[in-house]
Amino acid sequence: MSEYEDEEGVMRAELSRLEEEHSDLDAAILALERIGTGDRLQVQRLKKRKLWLKDRIAHLEDTLTPDISA
Repeated sequence: MSEYEDEEGVMRAELSRLEEEHSDLDAAILALERIGTGDRLQVQRLKKRKLWLKDRIAHLEDTLTPDISA
């Protein structure tokens, strides 16, 4: 296995983990908002983390997707 394949595997594993965390945060935020007793600051922090995850996921997907126009 080449170094590139090892690196790609690591990135794909991280991507999978981040997507799962993003989904879990989405569910947690919805639950907190639904019950209405959630701390607004806590919800804001979760949303900020979710946005960071979205950006990191997009970056990894861009890295893993070959540039067709090149």
